[in-house]
Amino acid sequence: MTPRPHADLVAHLVRSTPLNEGEADRVLAEVFEWFAEPVPDFVRRRHRELAARGLTNDRIFAAITIELPERLFPAPPLSSRQLRRLVYG
Repeated sequence: MTPRPHADLVAHLVRSTPLNEGEADRVLAEVFEWFAEPVPDFVRRRHRELAARGLTNDRIFAAITIELPERLFPAPPLSSRQLRRLVYG
């Protein structure tokens, strides 16, 4: 059996919410997918969503500029050398 990533978080959700294990797994998968969205994909998606609401590009880009710093984006893949440099300088 392959260990599940974040099994401790799933267990916490099962203990602290009415979710069962399968539901907690699905919720976490959706949350992780949401936050794994790369910046270019986020910008294009938000542009489509805001344009569909009738906003002009000036208002859309102003809104995205405000939203970007509030988002979490995944770290880029790091090599072992890059990881060592982060730890040891």
